[in-house]
Amino acid sequence: MHKITFFPIGNADTCLIELENNRKIIFDYANTHDPSDGSDRRIDLEEEIRKSVGQSGAIDVLAISHMDKDHYQGASELFWLEHAEKYQGDDRIKIHTLWVPVAAIIEEGTKEEGRTLRQEARHRLQHGKGIQVFGRAAVLDEWLKDRGIRPADRAHLITDAGKLAPGFSLASDGIEFFVHSPFAYREENGSLVDRNSNALFMQATLSVGGQNTRLILSADCPWEPLQAIIRSTKKHGNEDRLIWDINNIPHHCSYLSLSDEKGQSKTIPKDELAWLYEEQGEHGAYIVSTSKPIPSNDDDNNPPHRQAAAYYKSVASEQDGTFVVTMEHPSSGNPKPLVFEVGANGPKLKKSISAPAIAATSERPRAG
Repeated sequence: MHKITFFPIGNADTCLIELENNRKIIFDYANTHDPSDGSDRRIDLEEEIRKSVGQSGAIDVLAISHMDKDHYQGASELFWLEHAEKYQGDDRIKIHTLWVPVAAIIEEGTKEEGRTLRQEARHRLQHGKGIQVFGRAAVLDEWLKDRGIRPADRAHLITDAGKLAPGFSLASDGIEFFVHSPFAYREENGSLVDRNSNALFMQATLSVGGQNTRLILSADCPWEPLQAIIRSTKKHGNEDRLIWDINNIPHHCSYLSLSDEKGQSKTIPKDELAWLYEEQGEHGAYIVSTSKPIPSNDDDNNPPHRQAAAYYKSVASEQDGTFVVTMEHPSSGNPKPLVFEVGANGPKLKKSISAPAIAATSERPRAG
């Protein structure tokens, strides 16, 4: 059995995937908890990750989907970083492989902790180990040449969209990651244009006993790049790579990940996005909003937006599925980690109850 956990950390992202063979992948890390604020209901993420890692003191992968603070906050305080001794110590968790988009290497102007993590990614790429960069290899050619490195010598560390992420397989690990973004598309004149090169978008397929469970990890993808991903996926005949049982919807339930129009009571998505949510979700699927509780009004311009939530709830209802918000599970007054146990019958949502010693597991129905 595999396990997928999302954490109540407000408008921020962290997904922990624990495999049956004990390998661990963390997709984004943001410890937003404020220990000085007694009313802060966000979980102490560092404590949770340390409990999961245990005595091994290491994880297989830390993926940083893009260089926004709500996807890496506190990472430089918890993890062992190779590029400087000040980020090393016996209590730090080691990262076997760091996953980043091309933009994490070449972007300028990042500050503070973002700069620290950019330096770590650059250090690992320059030394040729402990990293996998996602995007078109040619984008990095000049950067590598400027540092006296032949691009061919780092080609094995760069994975383009449309490929499987190296290091995992269904046969040996019971999981594979299909890379949707960053990607490039070809214009009519034949030239390649890089699109959404600043973010990772992946489909993870987890297998147990011949049963596949598919997880969409979409970071903060706005509707335009997501529309381009869908069109590219259809063009290449990879529609199955957008099937999902669990969908970690983009950008904390923002309407801008569905459309440029919020709507009065419900956001109406662009046609391609309607296809993704309404046709690609399996019967009984889960839609996960990694966000604050859904508001009842429009006082705050920031996500989550109630209109987007209304759309996702309608999709879940049509699929006999579940829409769940990390800061509302099991209640907004006492949120707990959102845990899916993935077995031969698909994903089970482990439902925490207010009394800490009591827990129940809910299995959603499978089609057929």
